[in-house]
Amino acid sequence: MWVEIICGLIIYNLFRRFFYDDDVLDVETTDSDYLFSVAARLEKLYGGKAYVGLRIPDADSGSRQTIDIVHVTKGEAVVISIQNLSGFVSIDGDGSWVSAGRSSHKTDRRPDPVAEVKRQVAILESYLEQRGAPLPEGYLSYRVICPNPNFRAIVLFLVFKLHMWNELSAFDSIYNVNMNVIASPWHCHTSWTVAPIVPYQNVGICQIKPMQDHFPPEVLTYDQWLQLKPEPKSLFSGWIKGSFRGGKKEMQESMHQNLNFIIATAPTWDRVELKGDKFLLGEFLEFKGKHDDIQSLKNIRRSKINRLVIQKTSMFGLAHSKLQVLYSPRDYRNEGASASEWNEATVRSSTEVVFQLQESTKVRKFKLSSVSSMSLSA
Repeated sequence: MWVEIICGLIIYNLFRRFFYDDDVLDVETTDSDYLFSVAARLEKLYGGKAYVGLRIPDADSGSRQTIDIVHVTKGEAVVISIQNLSGFVSIDGDGSWVSAGRSSHKTDRRPDPVAEVKRQVAILESYLEQRGAPLPEGYLSYRVICPNPNFRAIVLFLVFKLHMWNELSAFDSIYNVNMNVIASPWHCHTSWTVAPIVPYQNVGICQIKPMQDHFPPEVLTYDQWLQLKPEPKSLFSGWIKGSFRGGKKEMQESMHQNLNFIIATAPTWDRVELKGDKFLLGEFLEFKGKHDDIQSLKNIRRSKINRLVIQKTSMFGLAHSKLQVLYSPRDYRNEGASASEWNEATVRSSTEVVFQLQESTKVRKFKLSSVSSMSLSA
């Protein structure tokens, strides 16, 4: 029996090694995955181009400001902050967001995301002006999107004796809910969604569930994100509704192209796409491997190379398989390199990519065999 178990484990490990890459299996869904999925959906719904992982120079601080997404259409440009929050989320009096895990006591507190993305808009506007692309007033707006399906608003239960209606005003100051009792004693009127009161032995139980309005109008909760639909094509075919539209004019085509060019050539985080449609943002550091493989890749420098595509040259992921690395030169004049401009190098599948994750001291190593493509910022 033990022999059968050991043989089974050996076969499983061989199968896992041949058909799957450990690097991919070890990577869970990251913030970067949400960035790219949101960007893809915005482009599908509203057209235009969504730029991910920008690092815009901030003249005031002398550092670079990370901007998750800038979605550009002919009608508007939207700076988007992605908040990957899971669990029950509430907003404190200072505007900070607090999320509590549904199955643990761990909490995550973040500074006001709306104030932060508003600051990013100002930095981007200044950068665009410096590069010769001032925008019409009101063209640049902002949103905060919460795409994690485990995002939940807090639900409260208010329990009280039915004869204490006149004392419910104290609930306003304690919980800041703006509670007002109106005509029927069996319902509450509030800025939150309130279920009917259930009377039982002179006790009322009122379920108070936060409405989407509990969050600022610039915030799209997970439910609102799911409900987004494409708008009919019109003069402004973008996706922001409301006062942002006031007084806008269609940008001239040349100005629109200039804006896209500037954002497309702005500094970004390096990008690694792993097999299984997993994305990572950060900084490419170096290749690791045999000396002759590193020599074959010596021409891949961020000053010269923009994009790499990795392909296998043998089947079944055999241990001694070779990889074909296709890389294109950096060229700002075109959308991308033509087929004749791609160069190639052949290396062992054991060659590794050393990558430092975005705004983190954590360094990861990935086998080239687990990488689909890589983009390098200038």
